[in-house]
Amino acid sequence: MSNFWSGYIIALTVVFLVLITWLLFATRKGQRPDQTNSTTGHEYDGIAELDNPLPRWWFMLFVATLVFTVIYLILYPGMGKWPGVLGWTQVNQYEREVERAEEQFAPIFARYTDLSIAEVARDEEARRIGQRLFATNCSVCHGSDARGAFGFPNLTDNDWLWGGEPEQILTTLQRGRQAAMPAWLAVVGEEGVRNVSGYVRSLAGLESEGVDIEAGQKVFAANCVACHGPDGKGNPLLGAPNLTDDVWLYGSSMLQVQHTVRAGRNGNMPSQAHLGDDKLHMLASYVYGLSLEDK
Repeated sequence: MSNFWSGYIIALTVVFLVLITWLLFATRKGQRPDQTNSTTGHEYDGIAELDNPLPRWWFMLFVATLVFTVIYLILYPGMGKWPGVLGWTQVNQYEREVERAEEQFAPIFARYTDLSIAEVARDEEARRIGQRLFATNCSVCHGSDARGAFGFPNLTDNDWLWGGEPEQILTTLQRGRQAAMPAWLAVVGEEGVRNVSGYVRSLAGLESEGVDIEAGQKVFAANCVACHGPDGKGNPLLGAPNLTDDVWLYGSSMLQVQHTVRAGRNGNMPSQAHLGDDKLHMLASYVYGLSLEDK
């Protein structure tokens, strides 16, 4: 925050506090201490407004509020760049709470550190802990049931872009993943996009009308095999998906496949390294366990 805006906020706050204080005492000064039946002249629907002072408890409540405001603004930040006498910040409070939580829960995570991911995945208590970690950090993309959504992989099946073995899952969590499906329109043209899209759909047993499959196969062989392989079964080292199954991250319709080929896709799995090794170990175990039934 610049000095100008800091000064502006401080001045505005002080002026309004002074005006409110003056208004509170000025309107009370000279009022009759006892209640009367005189009115202010305002009447609506047969209800007249009496000209009586505020009850003393009500007036004192206003005064207490003003005193509290002044004390708060001295102790805590609220006046521009003024940090407050106590030096409190949201960041400091967050870090203290994280430290307390780490001290409290570190022994729980430590019990599983020496176990393999596969072993932890079969422990019921560990699964409950992993589920809470997943709900906090992963469900916003993959869903609370881990079944994913458009552009976000389903983690409960046995189809993995970057590999579904324990260490591969842990690496994905530690480092994140960046997909790199390039746009091919400028290379193969609109007709090439349409033909290769039809061919890709045919690999999964889907039909496409008005498409030259043979021409699409040639386009695929010239441009796509480097990542997806000559048989279209993909490559986990590159995150290239298997094109021969019925799992489609961005949809399997002709229009959706053409858009993928034409414009490319750039999905991003962010690194979760900030969680620390112990939590990543638990989280990888939980994710691995989600698809154990399909293994």
